[in-house]
Amino acid sequence: MYFDDFVRKGLLDRLRSSAGDRDRRVLLTGATVVTMDPALGVLPSGDVLMEGEVIAAVGADLRAQGAATDAVVIDASGCVVAPGFVDTHRHAWEAQLRRVMPDVDDLGGYVTTTLLGYAPVYRPHDMYVGTRLAALTALDSGITTMLDFSHNSRTAAHSDAAVQALVDSGIRGVHAAMAPHFGDWDKQWPTDVARLQKEYGSGLLTFRVATLATGEIAGPELAYGPRLAAAARELGVGVSVDAVFGLPSSQAILEWERQGLLGPDLTLIHSTGLTPDAWRAIGDSGTTIALAPTSDAQIGLESAVPAVDEALSVGVRPGLSIDVEVALASDMFTQMRALHAIQRMRAVNTAYGTDVEPRRISTLDVLDFATLQGARTNGLGEVTGSLTPGKQADVLVVRAEDINNMPLNDAVGTLVLGADARNIDTVFVAGQVRKWDGRLLDVDLAALREDVAASRDHILDVGTTA
Repeated sequence: MYFDDFVRKGLLDRLRSSAGDRDRRVLLTGATVVTMDPALGVLPSGDVLMEGEVIAAVGADLRAQGAATDAVVIDASGCVVAPGFVDTHRHAWEAQLRRVMPDVDDLGGYVTTTLLGYAPVYRPHDMYVGTRLAALTALDSGITTMLDFSHNSRTAAHSDAAVQALVDSGIRGVHAAMAPHFGDWDKQWPTDVARLQKEYGSGLLTFRVATLATGEIAGPELAYGPRLAAAARELGVGVSVDAVFGLPSSQAILEWERQGLLGPDLTLIHSTGLTPDAWRAIGDSGTTIALAPTSDAQIGLESAVPAVDEALSVGVRPGLSIDVEVALASDMFTQMRALHAIQRMRAVNTAYGTDVEPRRISTLDVLDFATLQGARTNGLGEVTGSLTPGKQADVLVVRAEDINNMPLNDAVGTLVLGADARNIDTVFVAGQVRKWDGRLLDVDLAALREDVAASRDHILDVGTTA
């Protein structure tokens, strides 16, 4: 994909001019294709055909079958083509507070500073700015689907702003709405999710109810249980449960099992320090898990060990997530590498001095967590997460001959251990190009920078004196 500027501009012009054509064909050809579809695997040299918003075909030589006819043909030789990453849990509204507390070392410090000190002074505009910044950053780093755990829904206007930011960014967004932990709010949640669905529930957006595991942090009103489960069922949406930690959450999980509230439409986030019996209940019910590898380890949440082994031991393949950018990295590459290293360190350390063979996860495992399993965790397993014909065309083109990736010896290993955001040449979401030639499209960075700084200044000035 090393075209001259004239060719690149011509291809982009064709993609833009035909953006509204539901029958438009785009052929990516000559790439190493990592499909993340178990039946298709990795194609050392292959093609991906997109028709409108879906993947029409994947194969070794689609040109020979006439795929290039009437198509925008993009030579992707020297690149890896892969499905977009899926973020299963990010508090996007906080993005203008990035790294404001990089060395926070416990959950209480985060909660006190961010949720008690800053969240109450957010205006709807601040929700919009933070959420849009997070979504654009996700796209830039290859995340095509992001679950926004929006736990600052103080008013309907705050929720509207967060949802509109997802729409305007062009990402495949999952808006998981939750009332704020502290401060005044309009008591419109969770019933307001029905309005959001009606007004915004089309195109790339889906919705979920967001809750906490127990009432320890913010009281029983926000804790998952029969009331919120019934509300989600009535809405026809899934539930994402944050702050799933330790013995109190383990006891809650067993109570949910007794009440029939576990299942595939429920996602438990973090899940560190849970008891074996709680894990049994999770596995038996098919409840999904969203890990936050750097959050667990860096902030020190409960055991501080991402619960990948526990999940796998009961047959649950987890999704991955970013969590809070106030203290953590913004990209999926970091999550994959952190989890890969932590699990393998833990496995070898546990077996050290014995004749037990360590059970290590692989780079393919963590890429699966970051794509196909993330989509399943977000309730979108039939929609995205793999380059499977019929699924939505959420596609990455990653330069494999850049200085940090050459030579390409193993495509999965390169995606997990070698690549980063600078190598992502092109991003498609539902067949629409969102990043091209290494640059986000339709983003005025100067204006964005000004909006982000102004919002940050307001929050810090007012929040610290609130």
